[in-house]
Amino acid sequence: MDMCVEGSASEWFNSMPGTGRIYHLINEAMDERNTRIRIGAMIALGETGDPRAVRPLVDCCNDMDPEIRRHATVALHKLRSGRAVDALIERLKDKSEQPVTRQHAADALATIRSFSAIDGLKDRSLDLDEEPAIRSYVVEVMDRTGIL
Repeated sequence: MDMCVEGSASEWFNSMPGTGRIYHLINEAMDERNTRIRIGAMIALGETGDPRAVRPLVDCCNDMDPEIRRHATVALHKLRSGRAVDALIERLKDKSEQPVTRQHAADALATIRSFSAIDGLKDRSLDLDEEPAIRSYVVEVMDRTGIL
């Protein structure tokens, strides 16, 4: 009888979608040798909905490559995890970041809608030293999503 239970547990674990695949994608996203492969892995991680993808994508938000940071931000938007809020706020606040990445960060924060996400958006919308285009975009996102 114990073998049946063990067999059932093992079968259940092995039948979980993407159990091994998620770790393969995480390894590809973190491998700095090929940008195209990393981007493809980040896109796939965002599509998985798997919470195990959040931490590696948060780490990619601090990458030296702006294209990697942008794709990590987009993937985190799709995952909608509150664990990504600090990294997304950092991307939104970084005035040296590409505007499109900052916009993706604002979109992601508005989608997450946690207290700290909304607070980060409000801070950007009220910061008079912020670029007018970013301030305007943040206000638009907040209005569109009913935060205002």
